[in-house]
Amino acid sequence: MQGYKFTNYFLFEVLRKRPYLKKEYCIRVLKNPLKTEKQENNRYRFWGRIEELDNKFLRVITLSDKITIHNAFLDRRFKL
Repeated sequence: MQGYKFTNYFLFEVLRKRPYLKKEYCIRVLKNPLKTEKQENNRYRFWGRIEELDNKFLRVITLSDKITIHNAFLDRRFKL
């Protein structure tokens, strides 16, 4: 996890509300995304498939530096 950061929102809200999430999953998506796109407010979206979550797609939102994780959730609408 060295080199990656997490907002307080992610640490205290996202992880609490989504107990199935792990920081490691988010970092894995950032390191090897299936898709990346710029979002409004200088944030970035990354998608990846997580085998441990029944191969579901995880969307990870970062700040503009692309290493500070702000939000993450399973994205049921994402298609390759």
